[in-house]
Amino acid sequence: MAELKLRIIPLGGLGEIGLNMMAIEYGPNIIVIDAGLMFPEEYMLGVDYVIPDMEYIRLHRSRVRGILLTHGHEDHIGALPHLLREVNAPVYGTAFTLALVRHKLEERDMLATSKLVTISPDAPLLLDPFEIEFIRVNHSVVDGVGIAVKTPLGVLLHTGDFKISYNPIDGMVTDLNRFAEFGQKGVLALLSDSTNVENEGYTIPDQQIGENLRKIITRSRGRVIVALFASSISRIQQIVSIALESGRRIAFNGRSIEITTRIAKELGFLKLDPEMEMEIDEVGDLPDDEVVIITTGSQGEPMSALARMASGIHKQLKVREHDTVILSSKFIPGNEKAIAKIINNLCRRGAAVVYEKISQIHVSGHAFREELKLMIQLTRPKYFIPIHGEYRHLILHARLAQEMGIDPARALLAENGEILEFDGRGGRISESVGTGRILVDGKGIGDVGRSILKERRALSEDGFVAVTLAFDEETGIIVFGPEIVSKGFVFETETGHLLEDAICVILEIVEEIGPDVPDRITRIRSRIQMDLRKYFTFTIRRKPLILPFVLEV
Repeated sequence: MAELKLRIIPLGGLGEIGLNMMAIEYGPNIIVIDAGLMFPEEYMLGVDYVIPDMEYIRLHRSRVRGILLTHGHEDHIGALPHLLREVNAPVYGTAFTLALVRHKLEERDMLATSKLVTISPDAPLLLDPFEIEFIRVNHSVVDGVGIAVKTPLGVLLHTGDFKISYNPIDGMVTDLNRFAEFGQKGVLALLSDSTNVENEGYTIPDQQIGENLRKIITRSRGRVIVALFASSISRIQQIVSIALESGRRIAFNGRSIEITTRIAKELGFLKLDPEMEMEIDEVGDLPDDEVVIITTGSQGEPMSALARMASGIHKQLKVREHDTVILSSKFIPGNEKAIAKIINNLCRRGAAVVYEKISQIHVSGHAFREELKLMIQLTRPKYFIPIHGEYRHLILHARLAQEMGIDPARALLAENGEILEFDGRGGRISESVGTGRILVDGKGIGDVGRSILKERRALSEDGFVAVTLAFDEETGIIVFGPEIVSKGFVFETETGHLLEDAICVILEIVEEIGPDVPDRITRIRSRIQMDLRKYFTFTIRRKPLILPFVLEV
């Protein structure tokens, strides 16, 4: 009988931020850890979000025993509805994580057909041949866990997203004792979060952030508006406590934050006296110095509540002098311009704006280097696999592990699709499977590719030129046109009339390709595209998208 191998197959999240998804396989059995999305990069014009290519899971759907979730951030659960359309497997997660998932599935009419199983860090789970244990970790969203997977070849420790905080606001301390116990018994491989490996030292304590927020809020003469991630329940609890101390009431504004705070209150993760909470349309009934508004839009999202306040189109709130606006979140790379625009607009309206570059009002949920070192030291893995990060993060984390005594040959640096294989002879990177990114645009899934994005970029930068031309089917003589219409492209210039010259270019093509030429219409379309592109590039140094509509009537 051939020896069964343990295989780890990253399908997203290794070499990028987001799209976290991983399959663990032993014999005919597969478990999946997380199913996350990624928000579109700058060049992905019109795309709503991105999900991992799930073709490998689709091909082996009958072998999937379960889907395990580490926490409730979109980069770990956002692609789950798409995965559940391919795989009929139970989903395991903590109470808060599954509450977010439940809402997501309800919106898509998928809840009735999905099996959600609430887990607890103190209750092992058997998905034969895997024995699963969930380990409490501290992160920027409540109820996060790491995952220990006991396999016939040894224990795999997956940290999830974590940091080491000894006195967190939510009381959910990373269970270092349990990680250390696994280290004493023997860990085959540690899969550890690499996101903040570039940052020296330790993450800032939550108490320090809370003290900074307290000073800002208590000194504010007017209303305080705090924008943050909707999932930051611990930070919201801090702000609620400060508001209570300073005699202010709370209003939540923004669909996502209203949903997550409702869930957090129902599950006991957010403690808020109902008398202290008010609706957004009640804000005007109180003196300004008795109001705190907690909202969304800290990343410059164009239709968020904060963006509408900044532009003056919010129906219930108008930002004015003496208001204090706090952006209590990190500037995610790629969002800087949008955030700066909102800050500038808020300042124009007289508000005092506080953000991470001028005050310590945010702490990361990901471990810094000293915390990453401690995780390696406690677990003492035989093999080390950096996960969750761009390639430079993975490289730096692998080097850090080597500094901590991990044999360089056992620091396995893999990217998406590369299979990490273990057997009686040890571990290695072996073959690879197909992976990639699937772009979701409206209801279209995967129908937007490189060529479509290239066209959208061309349209956004240089506009388009549409040419309409009709021929008599029998004689081949022009009966309409050429008519040229453009959008985002200027024909009139100081040096001449591009429109008339462009028509001349088209007429020359028609003259060259006479009625007796085979496949005439197709040839004329192709030449119009090619010759007008050359003409506009030469005369005006622009490359509009050329759309020729050539017909026979």
